[in-house]
Amino acid sequence: MQNITGVTRGGREWVPEFVVAIDQERCIGCGRCFKVCPRNVFDLVEREVDDEEDELDDDNMMVMSIKDALDCIGCKSCFRVCPKACHSHAPMALDA
Repeated sequence: MQNITGVTRGGREWVPEFVVAIDQERCIGCGRCFKVCPRNVFDLVEREVDDEEDELDDDNMMVMSIKDALDCIGCKSCFRVCPKACHSHAPMALDA
């Protein structure tokens, strides 16, 4: 399969890498990715609790979540501004 490719203004080809996940354990909810994203891909939500022990801590910390991954343009601006490197990206293959 071939990946989706783009072309820069100068004519060079590049492969966009689209956001696929956010590590909510590492996220500090700073909102930098939300502010820099040109497509409104992210949303601020309460941290998801994985097990009962975490529920007892009453952790109501707000963290970023992917609201609309299909609107991502693959610019990786979110990755560049994140102080905790929470975002995972991957190229997207074209369906044959």
